[in-house]
Amino acid sequence: MTRLDDQEIASAMRAAEELARYASERIITHRPVASEIWTKANEADWVTAVDLEIEQHVRRELGRWFPHHGVVGEEFGALNPTDAKRCRWFCDPIDGTTNFVHGLPLASFSLALADEEGLAIGVVVDPYRDELFSAVRGEGARLNGSPIQCSDAQSLVGGIVLSEQTGARSWDGMFEMIRSLGDRQCVTHFLGSSALSLANFGAGRASAVVLGAANPIDIAAGLIVARESGGVARGAPGLDPALVVDGSLQHGALIVGARGLVDDLASILA
Repeated sequence: MTRLDDQEIASAMRAAEELARYASERIITHRPVASEIWTKANEADWVTAVDLEIEQHVRRELGRWFPHHGVVGEEFGALNPTDAKRCRWFCDPIDGTTNFVHGLPLASFSLALADEEGLAIGVVVDPYRDELFSAVRGEGARLNGSPIQCSDAQSLVGGIVLSEQTGARSWDGMFEMIRSLGDRQCVTHFLGSSALSLANFGAGRASAVVLGAANPIDIAAGLIVARESGGVARGAPGLDPALVVDGSLQHGALIVGARGLVDDLASILA
């Protein structure tokens, strides 16, 4: 892996934003019919022709613009160049495909680029709200071009914690967490998209995000938005240098929250 310079990062961000706008338009304008909807690992693991179309377009364009970069995608796996020093993109064409299939307007497109130091850039687009979240390492996070900051809450009381199931299943400790948060007068919401949850946290719309399983494809872009907005991450790092090098899709619990809440959330999960 190599470290991207400022010019390379700027070029990558322009490409990512262009691809996000393309994906947003496809998600909004093409409602899949029954013949364009399938399942993968199980009957609740949905994929559509739109997922495939978007990821194929992203891979094609990234291959044209950045031929020395690797790509890891939700639907077509890893495309790794032979040169181990090259950087790697993480693409989820539709995060929230279950919502998309059923017509529930909660889904996102996410794309991130990592180098030897970890996440360098990320974009998450909410097509239904016309919101483009973006972040560059060390330069903060933005929503439609304007700077954003995460919540500065010092207490869970009265707040919102976003979470997600692991596919169609609860994860160990999820119900206990929800009860403990309820005892603190804090509600738990499930959007159906990890990327969207992390991005909305970055915009200050929730106190924290807790995920029982953090797949880099799902969380990479949202994680850099959350971090660059001032959020603190605990647990699975999501994308550390070793993970970026070998492309493993390792899973683990992840807490991202306002600085004053992370310790309290960690104690609840413990």
